[in-house]
Amino acid sequence: MITHHLSDTLLMAYSAGTLPEAFNLAVATHIALCDECRARLASFDAVGGAVLDRALEGAAGSSARMESGALAATLARIKTGAPVARSPQRPVQNALLPAPLCEYVGPDVDKIRWRALGGGVRQMLIPTSEHATARLLYIPAGAAVPDHGHRGLELTLVLQGAFSDEEARFGRGDVEIADEATQHQPVAEPGEDCICLAVTDAPLKFRALLPRLAQPFFRI
Repeated sequence: MITHHLSDTLLMAYSAGTLPEAFNLAVATHIALCDECRARLASFDAVGGAVLDRALEGAAGSSARMESGALAATLARIKTGAPVARSPQRPVQNALLPAPLCEYVGPDVDKIRWRALGGGVRQMLIPTSEHATARLLYIPAGAAVPDHGHRGLELTLVLQGAFSDEEARFGRGDVEIADEATQHQPVAEPGEDCICLAVTDAPLKFRALLPRLAQPFFRI
């Protein structure tokens, strides 16, 4: 059961298309798992669509009209068998990785190219546009990531296993929203390795010296 959800602010920004690509990926992946946030997003989409319709009506002053000859041109295209646009195929997914994430890393978890960070923790950087960074994190059962704070916003979505920190416990589908006020040390629960999708828009603030020295090399 998912108990930690996305904020209205994030869902509205996603609906409006104003989030960086990395955050779009995190929101879309969570929505693929969470019925509640999917329903809330639909309501924001509906409101946004109504506002857009009203704005377009006000700008145009009348309903949009087809150009002269549009119908004849369409019928001629069908008759000649010219290709038409098709709906995109449904993305491949598996039991662990939701479809939006599979589009970036593929559906096969065993083929993910992890990079060791130390202490058994591994990561895979996911190529996205600038302004934010996305990564998959692999935390062995019972292991912890270094104690750290934040210079910006971080979303951490659990895909497998669970972790706990000073804030709460987070299981599959849960998303932790951390900001400048958050100082924590996530620890994976025993029994199952934890895999998360984490996105950030600024470097983390580590307390220990070694993580700070390694930070530029791992782009954390």
